Amino acid sequence: MSDPPSLDRIDHLAIPVEDIGRAVDWYRHRFATRVLYQDRTWALLEFANVRLALVLPEQHPPHIALRRADAETFGTLTRHRDGTRSIYVKDSEGNSVEIMALGAEPSAGT
Repeated sequence: MSDPPSLDRIDHLAIPVEDIGRAVDWYRHRFATRVLYQDRTWALLEFANVRLALVLPEQHPPHIALRRADAETFGTLTRHRDGTRSIYVKDSEGNSVEIMALGAEPSAGT
């Protein structure tokens, strides 16, 4: 009997917010979470089982992000200010899906 294929890993889910600082404060005061990255346009919060990105709609689309060893097969990857590399694609229903390369983790922001 062969081993089942390994499953893809969801890196984070991204939801739109109006004010990054206010949203980070709200989550930090109500839940056990750690801020991995924060700037004026987005923040990345770590929970025990998933990361949550808080994004300004005019800067980043709401999306689901997956880590893949073959991310380059989806197209040309963009290097982001936090050190990660990815490409956004649309699923069959028009939702944004970020395909992230393995390797660089987000670096701590302000």
